Amino acid sequence: MLDDSLKSQLAAYLQRVTQPVELVASLDEREASAEMRDLLSEIAALSPLITARFDGQDQRRPSFSISRAGADMGVRFAAIPMGHEFTSLVLALLQAGGHPPKLEAEVIEQIRSLDGDFAFETYMSLTCHNCPDVVQALNLMAVLNPRIRHVAIDGGLFQDEVEQRQIMAVPMVFLNGQPFGSGRMEVHEILAKIDTGAAARDAAKLATKDVFDVLIVGGGPAGAAAAVYAARKGIRTGIVGERMGGQTLDTLGIENYISVLETQGPKFAAALEAHARAYGVDLMNGQRAAQLDAPASGPVRVTLDNGAVLRGRTVILATGARWRNVGVPGEAEYKNKGVAYCPHCDGPLYKGKRTAVIGGGNSGVEAAIDLAGIVEHVTLVEFAPQLKADAVLVEKVKSLPNVTVVLNAQTTEIVGDGQKVTGLRFKDRATNADQLVELAGVFVQIGLVPNTEWLKGTLELSKYGEIIVDAKGATSLPGVFAAGDATTVPYKQIIIAAGDGAKAALSAFDHLIRHSSGG
Repeated sequence: MLDDSLKSQLAAYLQRVTQPVELVASLDEREASAEMRDLLSEIAALSPLITARFDGQDQRRPSFSISRAGADMGVRFAAIPMGHEFTSLVLALLQAGGHPPKLEAEVIEQIRSLDGDFAFETYMSLTCHNCPDVVQALNLMAVLNPRIRHVAIDGGLFQDEVEQRQIMAVPMVFLNGQPFGSGRMEVHEILAKIDTGAAARDAAKLATKDVFDVLIVGGGPAGAAAAVYAARKGIRTGIVGERMGGQTLDTLGIENYISVLETQGPKFAAALEAHARAYGVDLMNGQRAAQLDAPASGPVRVTLDNGAVLRGRTVILATGARWRNVGVPGEAEYKNKGVAYCPHCDGPLYKGKRTAVIGGGNSGVEAAIDLAGIVEHVTLVEFAPQLKADAVLVEKVKSLPNVTVVLNAQTTEIVGDGQKVTGLRFKDRATNADQLVELAGVFVQIGLVPNTEWLKGTLELSKYGEIIVDAKGATSLPGVFAAGDATTVPYKQIIIAAGDGAKAALSAFDHLIRHSSGG
């Protein structure tokens, strides 16, 4: 299962294990069980502190548990955790083996103090780059609290369960047998949903913070760059946002950030956070901004969803953007039930099925190319008379025998049977003829919409909802700057957002030294 290079790397990691770890597998006659036996045997051979047994009695087979010897830890993989989940496996081994997690002491205590029994099930795919964060968060919680159980289930390995539970997107999480959430989630988000007092405690803690010299709203590339540039000036800097890394967390491959030949979105996001922390930036993660107030004198105020108010002598808005919806009947009704936005994450769930991609730009054409290697057939639907993607991508997609490109077509409806998607309806813009394509999944790839709804009526926005900025990143409000995909700056690219963030921070610093401050 593991090549020599991977064994060498894993052996080095496992030297950090300080307490005995037991791997207990429940197997059947499937080929996957033989692969799981081989994998666990190879892992056990790499460390004297790890043992593997194959006499487990769990009903879900093949699967295996990871537990510290003599402890009751509810960590289980109903999967052969390679691909994107190999890191999840390594972390689970280290944490069960006594290696301390990289988590704030107060969050660890919050997990250990949770009152109740929590049995989590996460359906994932090994090609999903959003799934590991959820798996790793829940595994860690299960290591820390014996009343928390978690099993990570490979949807491709347990297709009967996927069909029975109508799972059409991953990650999909169930708690005590009931749907809990879908999509990327981190520890803070999970805790906010199961710890009923968390929001009030967060609000009380945030309300005690002193005024920031620069308060940044948003933790993507623009926000992180702004934080680093501001903090290097020696001024009090804070970032408040829903998740550090922003939309890069949903990006599989990054190959055009100059000086970084190739990386993956989650790895890039972790580097952004580490860089900001290295300069002592106050990171307030898992928080959503709800209101902006910029009085004529005194600090700018940012009110959060939980009611807490943060203050900044200057504020930089770097709230980024999200996937744009098609806005047709059926889209909302069948989201995660056949309507998806991440082909890398959800593509394996449609193996051998017919799918569609809406959007003929780079993202849409790349999605069609990726899906063509997994699914039976892809219908690529583009509104314009021609594809807008780069020529090399267009040439590639047109060469694929199981991809049909439909141009000059307006999507009118995503059709379903009440439980899942069954088809896509679109209109030929030249003839007005309607067409219905029977399929199981629709992947939407039509661009971005800025996260600025909470700012309407507060400062000047474009007709597209973007924050209007000048050459220095200044908005229509004194002391308030903006950067990145949420603004009118053209070309929504990571490197442009980062440059924007640096520019906004320098502009904020210039504003501070030229204007007297309010308290």
